[in-house]
Amino acid sequence: MNKNIKNWLLVGATVTFMTACDSRLDVKPTQSIEESTALATSQDVEVTLIGAYDGLSSINLYGGAVQYSGDLLGDDAEVRFAGTFSTLDELWRKTMTTTNGQTQSTWLQAYNTINRANNVLATLDKLEASKKAKVEGEARFIRGLVYFDLVRLWAKAWGDGDNNTNLGVPLVTTPTRVVGETDNRPRATVAAVYAQVLEDLTKAESLLGNISDAGFASKNAVQAILARVYLQQGNYAAARDAANRVISSGQFALAPSFPEAFDDATNDGEMIFKVIVTDQDGGNDLNTFYAPSTYQGRGDIRIQAKHLALYSAGDTRGTFFVRASNNNFTAKFLDQYGDVPVVRLAEMYLIRAEANQRLGTSVGATPLADINLIRARAGARTLTTVDLNAILTERKLELAFEGQQVHDAKRLKRNVGTLAFSDNKLVIPIPQREIDTNKALVQNPGY
Repeated sequence: MNKNIKNWLLVGATVTFMTACDSRLDVKPTQSIEESTALATSQDVEVTLIGAYDGLSSINLYGGAVQYSGDLLGDDAEVRFAGTFSTLDELWRKTMTTTNGQTQSTWLQAYNTINRANNVLATLDKLEASKKAKVEGEARFIRGLVYFDLVRLWAKAWGDGDNNTNLGVPLVTTPTRVVGETDNRPRATVAAVYAQVLEDLTKAESLLGNISDAGFASKNAVQAILARVYLQQGNYAAARDAANRVISSGQFALAPSFPEAFDDATNDGEMIFKVIVTDQDGGNDLNTFYAPSTYQGRGDIRIQAKHLALYSAGDTRGTFFVRASNNNFTAKFLDQYGDVPVVRLAEMYLIRAEANQRLGTSVGATPLADINLIRARAGARTLTTVDLNAILTERKLELAFEGQQVHDAKRLKRNVGTLAFSDNKLVIPIPQREIDTNKALVQNPGY
């Protein structure tokens, strides 16, 4: 099934290439394509949707940047960035500048991908009737997912002050085709961005069916991201119920062992949504920065003794590291062409356990049963009782290096080193390029 998805992505790129070749000799003196020509048929809209997936898979988005940005920004001396890229070093040291080239690239790629989704959503009438619901659901999932991580990285966290006045990111929900003054959008509030995220995701959930392959959006993938959104907001009942819908769907199973959860050959049942990587398309910058050169990486992000000391004896997660050049590296991303996990089943058990514990409920299972399921898979000893701190520790160990570090610190109101969870240094500045070209934008405090 995974091979079929990769072939579809390649077909989408091939169709675009062949179309360009066919018309290569018929060059018109124009610098743009009329909308009526570019998005005239159902196939045009479907290819544009593939383009939105391609945008997601960029190394500047879910091919790595979204994940390592969250982890480097939230790191508390558990890793060391030892590379030569000053852009990532700024994230790790919390000394970001408004001209950081990597954060600018992530911002631009995010809005480029949102615009592709907007183009799809604006031309749903071109689709064959049988395809309309699925395509709309996929485009809304993509837009909702990207806006969620934009507002988490570039704005104050939900609940850190007034969500109705704190500035989020610009909301653009219609296609941008010719840039003009009307495209200089101000930043919407944090509350408004979250409202758009929830509108897109809840609509997508109603339109999509269950998973067919983790490389594409599905009802299950939407539910998993909804669980994240609700957890970030402290809406524990909704987070619990969304996670429970994923688990109880029967579409997934934990990989037999923790290492197998990160092996493309054995993790199909655990991955809910992932970025497909092939030697033709997609990128895995988690391999680039987290893996040593013996696994085609740069070895820039090195795991420190403070993190290794968190694991108990017998926990295979505590040995899922490789050593090279006298440094330790996570073994989660050793395959250069490995698909990049965005959300997996283990996280749903952790969300359900935390929410049930906070609410004093046992929807789906007790918190103790869910935590012991995760621990048993890792070979850790079975617990007889569990409290909130134990659940949060389990979450940290299971999801380490998968992008949730700074977001968990903010929602749990925990310091990052000497910085309070609300410190301006834990919010990425709006790229200076955007401030210079869009006078409606206001920079984040502290920059």
